Amino acid sequence: MTTSGTAVDGMAAGQEAAAAGVGQAPVCGAVGGVSGAERLRRWRMVLGGAGADGTGCVLQGRDAAMDGALAALYGQDGGRRGDGGGGRTAGLGASAPHVARWLGDIRTYFPASVVQVMQRDAIDRLGLATLLLEPEMLEAVEADVHLVGTLLSLNKVMPETTKETARAVVRKVVEQLEKRLATRARATLAGALDRSARISRPRHRDIDWDRTIRANLKNYLPEYRTVVPERLVGHGRAAQSVKKEVVLCIDQSGSMAASVVHASVFGAVLASMRAIDTRLVVFDTAVVDLTDRIEDPVDVLFGTQLGGGTDINRALAYCQSRITRPAETVVVLISDLYEGGIRDGMLKRVAAMKASGVQFVSLLALSDEGAPAYDREHAAALAALGAPAFACTPDLFPDVMAAAIEKRPLAIPDMAEQR
Repeated sequence: MTTSGTAVDGMAAGQEAAAAGVGQAPVCGAVGGVSGAERLRRWRMVLGGAGADGTGCVLQGRDAAMDGALAALYGQDGGRRGDGGGGRTAGLGASAPHVARWLGDIRTYFPASVVQVMQRDAIDRLGLATLLLEPEMLEAVEADVHLVGTLLSLNKVMPETTKETARAVVRKVVEQLEKRLATRARATLAGALDRSARISRPRHRDIDWDRTIRANLKNYLPEYRTVVPERLVGHGRAAQSVKKEVVLCIDQSGSMAASVVHASVFGAVLASMRAIDTRLVVFDTAVVDLTDRIEDPVDVLFGTQLGGGTDINRALAYCQSRITRPAETVVVLISDLYEGGIRDGMLKRVAAMKASGVQFVSLLALSDEGAPAYDREHAAALAALGAPAFACTPDLFPDVMAAAIEKRPLAIPDMAEQR
């Protein structure tokens, strides 16, 4: 069989070479004892079989196939895969059927977390993003947040024959995120809303006796067997409780893709809570209000347009114009703060919103990837206004929102640890 530069040919060549015992190198696992053979095998897999790897091993069977899959992506550019002891060469090419088969192979050999990393690397290193426009490719990939970001960036050039498959991939990821995040988010926010709605000077019929007694146990008088209620806690009556307003203002530049995905999921969670009026706004140099789509994160995501410039000042101006009850409003800006608009205008708007009673939260990212590259000068300026910017994981976001709703200090993660 003749080898070629594709992933499949590379793997086949590795298998044939190993089976035939090409060259005089010993077969891994056949010499040196069990521990010695395993050590050589692992080093051979790590080093990739270049001439100077020093292991002298030829891989067989499944090991050779795994090595071929790795070689197709991480090998040297432009070469051909010769034998199980040769150097790795990149060979996915630009053929959708070949890439789809390679995707199937790596899902066979590696766990899902590793597959997602390899997919991401294939897109970044070998420029395979455009192949995702073909339905057979989308059916073969392991869906994750990063893949969704790539699909959204291709949304405007995606043919109609692919869009339905793309939506199915995006919906799968969204449903996984909702399953992971929604229940805890609703419970955390419901508790915060309940606490924020409690009455501090209730009428007799509105007193929450259970909470009042617990709040005043320190005032128990043993001699009288009585609790002296210095502080009364009232029920947050549904008819009188004040509805909170949340504005999610999301930067849709390309670097914020994972944050856009998570924010759309949380937007739907917030919108499902009757005690919260939620508005979702995305922006680059233009501002788009997607509140009418907020109940379906997939519709929100396909309404975004990743990439382009950034005008934070313009986006905040729009959000500010929609605020009717500042003291009951939380504005969440999700952006890396690279401002292409008017810097001083952005800072003045933040200062004005805070002065009016708005709780302003600035997140550099809403993802599991830690702190991104961001504009440190703008972050410092926001911190000076009492609105420190920080990266937040999806798991911590409900706690951040709960603190903002209750007007408590935010727990700021250590940025050094996030990097």
